[in-house]
Amino acid sequence: MNLLFTRHGETDWNVQKRIQGSTDTDLNENGRIQAVRLARQLETNRIRPERIFTSPLKRACQTARIVSEKLNTECIVRDGLEEINFGLWEGLTWTQVEEQYPEEFTAWYENRRYQKTPMGESYQDLLDRLLPSLRSLVEEEAEAVGSGSSSHSIVLVTHSAVIMSLMAYLNNTPFNQMVSHYKLNNTGIVQIKGERLLT
Repeated sequence: MNLLFTRHGETDWNVQKRIQGSTDTDLNENGRIQAVRLARQLETNRIRPERIFTSPLKRACQTARIVSEKLNTECIVRDGLEEINFGLWEGLTWTQVEEQYPEEFTAWYENRRYQKTPMGESYQDLLDRLLPSLRSLVEEEAEAVGSGSSSHSIVLVTHSAVIMSLMAYLNNTPFNQMVSHYKLNNTGIVQIKGERLLT
């Protein structure tokens, strides 16, 4: 089973380099254009996903619905795919975080897998809700399609930290290196075999 993880389209906060996290922002016009291009890219590569699953946050749902309409594919909201909750840092730039929360930022930067942000989550908290959701999704899809599951493709529209932390976890990459290794542009795609989530 092929899982195609994609980051949502662009928002105004992306352009302004503000931390979004759990804040429920909308796509901007460029983000909607990116979603249309994503659908075309999937068509060009002859990828016809059986289903599209999306984070409940608006920027992901809006991206997923544009793609699902273009591909005439079912779109399903899936809990567990939400972006990390950055707590009090949401709405700020990283420069502002370093200025306003120097001690908390240093503690988080040096141990970002397990260190929570003020009133927010750690990346381990994110994984603790993400991995069970993905594993049950893979099992449900495999059961639904039976022996044909090896060629089965689904698209998951989610968020930057979700994809980076998942890749770091699967590849045993130190979490302080995940941005340099796995950062995706808006509507970028990462493909993962579903079986990797079950081992």
